[in-house]
Amino acid sequence: MDADSPVFAIAVAAELAGMHPQTLRQYDRIGLVVPGRTRGGSRRYSMRDIEQLREVAQLSSEGMSLPAIARLLDLEDEVRMLRRRVNELEGALRAERENRPGVRVFAAGASGQVVTLPSGRRIRRSTEVVLWHPRHAAVDAPQAAAADAPDA
Repeated sequence: MDADSPVFAIAVAAELAGMHPQTLRQYDRIGLVVPGRTRGGSRRYSMRDIEQLREVAQLSSEGMSLPAIARLLDLEDEVRMLRRRVNELEGALRAERENRPGVRVFAAGASGQVVTLPSGRRIRRSTEVVLWHPRHAAVDAPQAAAADAPDA
């Protein structure tokens, strides 16, 4: 069972959150804490819902309005979703880096074909054009300037 599994009936959730069941119904109606539903329409609360109910109670006791609390909960959900997405993208980037041998440079040959150049190979600028070269501008700028300098 994870934190998002809707397992608690309204009476149990109200007891765990320290609230009256009618308060949970009101929060559901106004969209503040919306539980899952069974096929029959009964509310089922997850541990995350109960944590949100406790947070709502705390914020409300400190004087925060229900619309402000609703906005805060929406922002927390968005942050949670964005963190999940960042983790997914970091994993995909890590996998891509592990599956790719070194840095690749692509160039267009004299007849227009795209060619992959080995790392470290210089191209003849009169006959080939670099299409893409992955560089970090701030880190590689001094190296790039030295590479582009005319040979002496």
